[in-house]
Amino acid sequence: MEVPFSHRDSQPMDESLTLHTFAGPAKQAVQKLRRDSLLLREVIFAVAPVGKLAEASLSECRAGGDPGSNPPPGRESDPGPVAFSPPEPPGWVEGEENPGALDAAILGRAQLSGERCAMPTKGRERTESLFGEGCPATPLGAAAGKPPVPGHRPCLAARPPELTPGGSSAFPDFSWIVRANDRAYHEQFQKRYAYCLKKKKYAGNAIKTAKYNVLTFLPLNLFEQFHRVANLYFLHIILLQTIPEISTLPWFALLFPITILLSIRGIRDLIDDIARHRSDGEINSRPCEILTGESFSKKQWKDIRVGDIVCLRKDSFVPADLLLLSSSEPSSLCYVETMDIDGETNLKYRQALLVTHQELTSVDKLASFDGKVTCEEPNSRLHTFIGTLEWCGETYSLDSEQILLRGCRVRNTEVCYGLVIYAGFDSKIMKNCGKIKLKKTKLNHLMDRIVLLISLALILTSLGLAVGSGISVTTFRQEHGYLSVFYAHTTPAQHAFYTFWGFLILLSFVLPMAMLITFEFIYLVNSCFINWDLEMYYAPKDTPAKARSTSLNDQLGQIQYIFSDKTGTLTQNIMTFKKCCIDGKIYGSNRSSHGNPMEALLSWNKYWDPKLEFYDPLLINTILRDDDPILKEFLRLLALCHTVMVEEKESQLIYQAASPDEEALVSAARNMGYVFLSRTQDTITISELGQERTYKVLALLDFNSVRKRMSVLVRDPEGRIRLYTKGADVVILERLHSDRSSEAYTVKALNSFAEETLRTLCLATKEVVEEEYAQWSKKHHAASVSLQDRAQELDKLLGVTAIEDKLQEGVPETIHLLKRGGMKVWVLTGDKQETAVNIGFASQLLSDDMTILGESEICEILKSSSNSDLSLAGSGEALFGPDSPQRFQASFALDKTALVVTGDFLDKILHATGDEQETRKPSVWDRFRCGWAKAKEDPRNAVEEAFVELATACQAVICCRVTPKQKALIIQMVKRHKNAIALAIGDGANDVNMIKTADIGVGISGQEGMQAVQCSDYALAQFRYLQRLLFVHGRWSYLRICKFLRYFFYKTFAGMMSQIWFAFYTGFTAQPLLEGWFLALYNVFYTSYPVLCMGMFEQDVNAEKSLKFPELYKAGQKDLFFNFRTFCLSFIQGSFVSLASFYIALWACEDKVGVRIVGDYQSFAMIVATSAILTVTVEIILDVKFWTVFSVMAIFLSLVLYCLCSYLTQSFQAYTTAPTVFQFPDASKNALTDPTALLVILLSVIVNTIPSLAIRFMHSITVPRTMSEMAQVRDLKMKMSMVELTSHVRRDSHWSRSSYAFSHKEGYADLISKGASMRIKGPRVCSELNGFHRTPLPGKEGSVPAADVAYSHDVTAQQTFLPC
Repeated sequence: MEVPFSHRDSQPMDESLTLHTFAGPAKQAVQKLRRDSLLLREVIFAVAPVGKLAEASLSECRAGGDPGSNPPPGRESDPGPVAFSPPEPPGWVEGEENPGALDAAILGRAQLSGERCAMPTKGRERTESLFGEGCPATPLGAAAGKPPVPGHRPCLAARPPELTPGGSSAFPDFSWIVRANDRAYHEQFQKRYAYCLKKKKYAGNAIKTAKYNVLTFLPLNLFEQFHRVANLYFLHIILLQTIPEISTLPWFALLFPITILLSIRGIRDLIDDIARHRSDGEINSRPCEILTGESFSKKQWKDIRVGDIVCLRKDSFVPADLLLLSSSEPSSLCYVETMDIDGETNLKYRQALLVTHQELTSVDKLASFDGKVTCEEPNSRLHTFIGTLEWCGETYSLDSEQILLRGCRVRNTEVCYGLVIYAGFDSKIMKNCGKIKLKKTKLNHLMDRIVLLISLALILTSLGLAVGSGISVTTFRQEHGYLSVFYAHTTPAQHAFYTFWGFLILLSFVLPMAMLITFEFIYLVNSCFINWDLEMYYAPKDTPAKARSTSLNDQLGQIQYIFSDKTGTLTQNIMTFKKCCIDGKIYGSNRSSHGNPMEALLSWNKYWDPKLEFYDPLLINTILRDDDPILKEFLRLLALCHTVMVEEKESQLIYQAASPDEEALVSAARNMGYVFLSRTQDTITISELGQERTYKVLALLDFNSVRKRMSVLVRDPEGRIRLYTKGADVVILERLHSDRSSEAYTVKALNSFAEETLRTLCLATKEVVEEEYAQWSKKHHAASVSLQDRAQELDKLLGVTAIEDKLQEGVPETIHLLKRGGMKVWVLTGDKQETAVNIGFASQLLSDDMTILGESEICEILKSSSNSDLSLAGSGEALFGPDSPQRFQASFALDKTALVVTGDFLDKILHATGDEQETRKPSVWDRFRCGWAKAKEDPRNAVEEAFVELATACQAVICCRVTPKQKALIIQMVKRHKNAIALAIGDGANDVNMIKTADIGVGISGQEGMQAVQCSDYALAQFRYLQRLLFVHGRWSYLRICKFLRYFFYKTFAGMMSQIWFAFYTGFTAQPLLEGWFLALYNVFYTSYPVLCMGMFEQDVNAEKSLKFPELYKAGQKDLFFNFRTFCLSFIQGSFVSLASFYIALWACEDKVGVRIVGDYQSFAMIVATSAILTVTVEIILDVKFWTVFSVMAIFLSLVLYCLCSYLTQSFQAYTTAPTVFQFPDASKNALTDPTALLVILLSVIVNTIPSLAIRFMHSITVPRTMSEMAQVRDLKMKMSMVELTSHVRRDSHWSRSSYAFSHKEGYADLISKGASMRIKGPRVCSELNGFHRTPLPGKEGSVPAADVAYSHDVTAQQTFLPC
């Protein structure tokens, strides 16, 4: 592919010239130049440190010639590499900063030694100097006086780049050196990774995602657990309890609960880590073949090292990033499936260097191979690779076309061999996976703040009570001096100091540890409910839902943004031929439910596919009559105009296409009797209703994203020349010339198919006369304006095909519910833009009345008068201003707007090109000087913020052609600027990074393997189950946890705050009011079971109504059920209950004292405690909305345990056994058998409950919204805003849905036209190593046929004869 040279700072140049596509590093540098607008100086630097290369320059080509002249004789058959000579810039002075001296200054003043840098070329490609001086390319021998070297791909060379003033290179470091078959070389290198610790520079291939091992589990897990604020607080209190002077509670009161809590969390973490160990073991133990000595031996993936040569078989996964050396395919091609990397199922091909293909033909030669690869350090850029191979004194450039990435799968290639470049965590896919992050829910973050608040409040309260204690002691000593002998050794200040710590321990129960234990148990049970839900069980694959994380359930009820992959997540990635329109007539209907109705109609066709879903008897009968010329041309076009490869296995034709759409079209033609049988470099053989016909291919022009069409020029057996074209309707309809009779009907069919969200494609043909073809063939290397005009004209519009990209079941309904629930859905896909937009319409993410903003519209919206130098549109104008977010937020918040962007556009928004970027953390001095706040005002951050404001104001966002790392960066950007809860859902390895980055990661166990599931928090079998996961389990979990927290804080304050009121009547002595066993068991047994049942089973509405009214979900997004205000209300209510219980009991008891008479201290404590327990029990009875048998049993069991435990711990026998442990003998018996005490308890319960009843009554009056009223409001909104799934998009609209899913790159046309992919039939001589043969490679280093020349012209200059 040729890249136009368009740097704005360069001198003008002839428009007919294009910059040669530099091989290897130079190619990548030029592409980076266009993409990132880097200075030309930087480009040369970037390609300079490649290694030991021939010194050369790019400034001037010495071979003469007119730019418009024909190539030299023999050029078309064997052009040879292009020669360059060093420059002689006029007027250059050493040391001067002169652009004219760029070559000498940057390349280290290359010596004019006569050495040349050869580059491949194809077609009519020309060279051009850096200063606009173009000349035709000449063979290397002509320029240098040397014969061309076969297979020689040396590239640009120079000395190492200049250094920055700091002494370090300012450009990528090409210091990764790999020597083949030399493990000892790589073992000697080490690098520092932490302080003075070092590890091997070249990583092994074993991966480890688990966090613990046998030795590190206990210390590391405890270290992680004590990162929680609450655990640190309790640990501090337990340590204080070990000091006798300040201890006010028995040792078991806190040690027992915290041990249970740490054990539960530790066991849960251990189970999760064991699962990670198993997953790692499965991957590391995969079999492979490694070259050891003189033969390949069976090893495992974990045994692979950098520099090893690995043998890969068909359908095997690539274990590491490999340099392809050779394969069993012609020209050492290797077909790979990259589904786990980018989600695409279409096959891609990689091709080894010609020199390795020709030379490495046996195991012995592979074993003696000692090449050295110099390339860039490991990075996350999946689609780029820059390096060189040095072997036998020659240097060859390498790019991504020779690299097999880890995670790819070898297809249609029996055997291939590769050199390991990056292994293990250095591989590109692992660099994109990100790190395992500790995820905490929004409620957990709130809990941390509440714990800090309570801790601070307890410290201040203890301090206040300690001050009161000091004052009380001073007063007491003054009034009772005769008792001075008892406190002669302590001062009031010392007494206050000890009292402070005593109160801190005594009041520690206000922050209940049992709440955290119950918290974990509720999470676990709710996770089990997800696992046991049969509504989310997918029977065809026997796959249930799986909650892989047990601590994020409540977060499922607060999701605001959903980031979804497309392929395999929303779609099944299965293309089916559904309908067609031929000569204005529409064919195709729904498949009959009675067996397969096409079986009888197509029994005559031995190639018929039973999976056919197209059904139309009328069309089949018309085909069999064979009397409709337009129908025949329509089917003939489907069978001829494609780049599909065919292979026959067991009498079955196996098609392999560059895109699933092409395979669906060719398969449809096969089912209808027009069967594609075989092809050679210049012929296609098809069977037309049983009659084999061979067409000679004169030219083949593949799809690309600009042309949006494909054409084939063929000569039929009768000698006629026909042009067949298929493409997007906006391209084909405007090229119709003579016959437009069926255009109106075809346009109606296009609209009809678009309403059904089918992917349409227009088909047209033209008969070419011999004279016209001869004239074009004679001038195929130079475009003619008159011929271009005639190329726009097509004779006949044959019809339209309609392909369905099958969505997963229930996807449109699920997205509709998610949008009603207040969630915004973003689709992040590696697929192309047209396909993603089409799926957006099919899934109801986009609607026809939406305004879809493209990249140019976004730039216009963000444009302002700011002096920013960042340009997203390439216009050089500023895009945003300080007030941009406020300016457009109001404009788009109420409109139905969607946004569609690409990965290249997002690169500029995210100011990242896929490189690993480290954000500098501010130092203490930076913070002190407020420098960090100023750094945040960076214009790039303003661009991010402005873009996020615009995107979040839209109803839907689609990001196309994004890399795995870009997906994670997008989620980080939204979370950073909107502080929103994000969920990511995907099914492939390319989704792992975003799944780890999002607050909730959901993996789909789909066609792309289990990598996403293994790194996810929740695993589902289908996308549609997401609605039940969020609206039912998520909302229920959030409701349960919130009600649990509110009630638990309330009952804790109600039971424990009485300790503070009691202190005012004990001289602030930190004497406990309540029994130690009561304090220890209050939150564990006495009041825990009812709230536990509420946390496990509570529902406000059932599952059916939760799905029927998704608007209920918005309460979680707004944090309505539990927030800081709710906590304060719980504190006020609990404090009131404790205050009322204490003072009502105090009023009733007064100063009475005696045995079996209410009035003693212990009986008083039991009255207060019993009042609190009964009050909180009544409160939970009022709170529970969903009653179960377990709820009733829990309340009954709590009261029984209170009575039983009180009897046992307060029995006289227990007191005589351990007086210091059991200090309340017969207290319950004395208090609860007195009628006065029972009346006091009853009065306390009534007084405590009346405010709660009054608040509930007022709430029911002021908020009368019922389910029926919500339904009426919802129906009214739907009537006002309902949009049917119909198309109102103008046919000339840029966002018309009638777009075809072009392959991401050109298909196999290039290989087909060169014959590089054609297997040699008949006997052939095999080399020593099975699968190798010496087929010359006419591709990158060989000759270019005429058809390819035409193709090159069409892509670059758009000036070919063909109308495509």
